Amino acid sequence: MHINFAMWRKASWELIKMDDKKEWDALDVISKWLIATRSAVTAVTVYSCIIAGALAWRDGYFSWLPWIILTIGLFIAHGTNNLLNDYTDFSRGVDKDNYFRTQYGVHPLVQNFWSKSVQIRWFIVSGVLATLSGIFALFYTNFNLSVITLFAFGAVTLLFYTWPFKYWGLGEFAIFLIWGPIMIASVYFVLALGNGGDLSNVLKVALAGVPFGLSVASINIGKHIDKMQDDKIKGVGTFPVRVGQTAARYVDIASIVLAYGVVIYLVATGYFSTFMLLILFAIQRALYAVFALSKPRPDAAPKGFEAFWPTWFSGFCFYHNRMFGGLFVVGILLDTLARKFAGSLPLSANWLGAIVLGIGLVYAVVKMQMDKAKKPA
Repeated sequence: MHINFAMWRKASWELIKMDDKKEWDALDVISKWLIATRSAVTAVTVYSCIIAGALAWRDGYFSWLPWIILTIGLFIAHGTNNLLNDYTDFSRGVDKDNYFRTQYGVHPLVQNFWSKSVQIRWFIVSGVLATLSGIFALFYTNFNLSVITLFAFGAVTLLFYTWPFKYWGLGEFAIFLIWGPIMIASVYFVLALGNGGDLSNVLKVALAGVPFGLSVASINIGKHIDKMQDDKIKGVGTFPVRVGQTAARYVDIASIVLAYGVVIYLVATGYFSTFMLLILFAIQRALYAVFALSKPRPDAAPKGFEAFWPTWFSGFCFYHNRMFGGLFVVGILLDTLARKFAGSLPLSANWLGAIVLGIGLVYAVVKMQMDKAKKPA
């Protein structure tokens, strides 16, 4: 067995499909963990932590070591949740009979790549590592009551998301809260508290986390619409199962549109500079997702989409989130840099952002025209 750095990179960016147990057994430990925990999706945790870290830096509360420990711990905690999710659904018989989950990525239990006892050991080791990060946060903030509460909330959500929250139709809302306002505000809170900072901005930070949380939740809602027929049969009462496909599709559309609305509001009120309007470059992907969500899910893969099936709505929402999340992070970093070094810059952050946005729009238009010119008549 050798360290497969190429697989680390691939598994961190896309969901891996694999049917050969020998190929699985030949993988190194990190590759197996990244694949088993679906790290292409858990990367959203890192995005949330980057957003929180940038906002803390903007306010003068950033420290590298605590931020790295918190980010790694939360990333592992997300993976731990996915391990427990698969274990719980497998044990309850949900993942049998070519269930949706088994069609788009490796499921070590269903594919007999390892046993339930091995999965539990991986869950325990991952859980311990994530818990150590939480314990560090407690010591770093002198066991602040709010941090203790957040730590307990995270532990409860990790243990009970798969059952019963997801079965009660609350899983999607929990995803929005956790990867949006709660995680982003919590990481900011710990960094600010550890540096003796003013916590009056925490609510604004939580609001700043809402757009990213909505974008992440849109993927989860889309996935649960994609598999709602299977979930109905299995008795899994997700939000789409409880409200129906039509209502769930329009809620998903609203989550995408509202993400842009909140960013624009924060720019208009001055909390963000115009750098944040870089997210507008993700609108094309947003429109793809909205257009797909405006119609019922097809019964089979449309021509040209066979390789992505059975993901449909979730695929479009994931495609959108990748660009929206990336531009959201870039925008916040540029916004922070401009504000931190405002004294040495000839223009304000808003003017710089407007200039960057203008250059980007011109480039986008020119490139689109060039691409059209290259197409055969």
